[in-house]
Amino acid sequence: MNIDYDHAKARHPLSVPRAAMPQIFLEAAPHSLLDVGCGIGTWLKTAQELGVSEVFGVDGVAIPPERLLISASLFRQHDLTRPLNLGRKFDVIICFEVAEHLDEQFAPTLIHSLVAHADTVFFSAACPGQDGQHHVNCQWPGYWQEKFNECGYACTDEMRWRIWADERIDPWYRQNLFTARRQPERAGHEPRIAPVIHPANLQTLVDGPFPDFVRRVEAGEKPMSWYAKGLLKAILGKSRRQLLGK
Repeated sequence: MNIDYDHAKARHPLSVPRAAMPQIFLEAAPHSLLDVGCGIGTWLKTAQELGVSEVFGVDGVAIPPERLLISASLFRQHDLTRPLNLGRKFDVIICFEVAEHLDEQFAPTLIHSLVAHADTVFFSAACPGQDGQHHVNCQWPGYWQEKFNECGYACTDEMRWRIWADERIDPWYRQNLFTARRQPERAGHEPRIAPVIHPANLQTLVDGPFPDFVRRVEAGEKPMSWYAKGLLKAILGKSRRQLLGK
């Protein structure tokens, strides 16, 4: 599946993972790490700097070797709407701001690909209303928590609050990040991850991308599936209001 996403148009500063990763791996860096949706490899390069000896990156978009910050031998392009099987497991997986780029029908496939490769997953995905390239399935963390629960993983947003006030880290990571761990006995019984908006992200949504988001919607730049889903929700919402006399 061809995802309409251009990494050249996205911000990839090394300063963000360099600020975040020491806090994510507060106790000790893992031996091996897989980044699903790795882009040009900023998080992987930072992991190498922290002493992670085995890293590997997967992305649904082709990345020219000269743009990669890691060796091309450590990167694989893979259609993330299809199951991923690398034939091995890793200590840790990171999957940051990736899931929203896949149509909702492929959400279970992505989660199953993640849990097939590690018992610990650090995960974040765009919330509803968060603009970006090809954002077609923006959901609150609780949506993804349920998908991890179905695979026997319990989730916590402790990491979110650890980095909440760190202005070196982009607000969408501070807002959306949570941890999923293989704990079948707890999966589904742990507290639900609350839907919250980081103040810095709210400011960005209102003053920055929101007007451009409206322009893009009106110009027909969103995928057809996005318009179809939005129209159906609007019709259903209007029908409910009319039945209630509102």
